[in-house]
Amino acid sequence: MLHGVFGKSPASRLAQLHRLPYGTALFAVLCLLLTLGVAAVWAHSRLAIPNLGNPQHLQRSGLYTEWSKGSVIVVLRHAERCDRSSNACLADPSGITVAGSQVAAEVGRGLQRLGLATADVWASPEVRTQQTAQAMFGKAIATQDWLNQCEDHFAEHVFSHKRSGHNLVLVSHSGCMEQLEQALEVPTYMSSNNYASALFITQGSDGKAELLGQIPASEWRKLVDAKEK
Repeated sequence: MLHGVFGKSPASRLAQLHRLPYGTALFAVLCLLLTLGVAAVWAHSRLAIPNLGNPQHLQRSGLYTEWSKGSVIVVLRHAERCDRSSNACLADPSGITVAGSQVAAEVGRGLQRLGLATADVWASPEVRTQQTAQAMFGKAIATQDWLNQCEDHFAEHVFSHKRSGHNLVLVSHSGCMEQLEQALEVPTYMSSNNYASALFITQGSDGKAELLGQIPASEWRKLVDAKEK
């Protein structure tokens, strides 16, 4: 009897459930809800952006292999904004906080561990992104005006500036990262671009882009540790 219920359309299932004894109908409803719940969890896990702070996700991503080929794009959000925090400012009130600069420095150590010898590194011209880049790399970084223009063509700018055999590291803004995620068809509710977080994307010789994953600022140490093993 239950096999007949689950083999029909949702409307047909409901109609047939009304004709079943109460206990059997209740059991069928619970089984149906469980099936839908498992399907929803599976779909969510398939769509979620892999957290590269998770060693298993990091290993599956192939990040180190792609990085060695110079086929990776990293887009980072600036560190904690001074004008939206009660923490002490680094200097300019339109820039980042002292605490944010310390986080950015940790992220920079992770990037240095990956290797920047053949990487192109640019920052948005905003004070907060320039200060973030300075903290990450220990020096002033060249700016590109399009890196603070978080509009529909942002993804096109990113991919057009990627040189073959050179990883591309960009210090930008959350809105720009969201535009890039939309171009990669990442569901909006999956987006979580916190301060100093990074998106890792690979672009093959055929120009095809693929999202490798994301890493929050707090988990860069795991990436560094994994690289050292």
